[in-house]
Amino acid sequence: MALPLALRVVEAEARVYRRVWHGSVVSTFLNPILYLLAMGVGLGSLVDANLPAGLEGVSYLTFLAPGLLAATAMMTGAGEGSWKIMGGIEWAKTFHARVASPISITNLVLGLNLWAAVRVLMVSVVFAVVIAVFRVAPLFESLLAVGPALLVGAAMAAASTAYTVRLKHIQGLPMLFRFVVIPMFLFSGVFFPITQLPGWLQPVALVTPLWHGVELCRMIVVDLEPAVAPWISVAYLTAWIVAGTVLAVGPMRKKLTP
Repeated sequence: MALPLALRVVEAEARVYRRVWHGSVVSTFLNPILYLLAMGVGLGSLVDANLPAGLEGVSYLTFLAPGLLAATAMMTGAGEGSWKIMGGIEWAKTFHARVASPISITNLVLGLNLWAAVRVLMVSVVFAVVIAVFRVAPLFESLLAVGPALLVGAAMAAASTAYTVRLKHIQGLPMLFRFVVIPMFLFSGVFFPITQLPGWLQPVALVTPLWHGVELCRMIVVDLEPAVAPWISVAYLTAWIVAGTVLAVGPMRKKLTP
């Protein structure tokens, strides 16, 4: 019964989103275009002018696009696993009402993570279409890269949820983005190869889920050889999803059980 009841949580989130989707439609559709125009085309023209051979043998726009796909999925997952979770526990207290029904704590956590994956999927598909429109890669390859992006976003959502349910104060959420999400966005190979980082920082980048997602997306979209075997990255991201889900159940039970 765990999965059917978890799907009830997904249904509830979808019903809410159906009424508030207007608030995210601009960022969902406009952000990919702005990112690629500003960073890929604008900054990319300067990079390509100084690197005639390109970055990793391709133009900067081509190098950047799959990295931004993974990074956008990561940011979406972090958002779904932070403010929404805090709101459901502390502010609106909708999670208390849900577990008063046949939905258990495990069902709730599974359902929230599944919904986060749905949101990541929505955003990633839009970004993949934009990549195809910019002629970075054919639409089929761009859509294939949604798979790794989905893994990254789901991993970040699960990990963020496990972190958020342990917080006693809201101040911990800005710290998550300031000291984890944004540095990961900047230093996990999205904008430049991590070999350009200082030697001590490269191992840190290697253990971030975003770096593995970037490598997988870039392998599919640009056909660049990843630094590690693809199955290792897939297994690593899957482990983040499983671990984050398991680690969120206990603290969620403490927060919601009288």
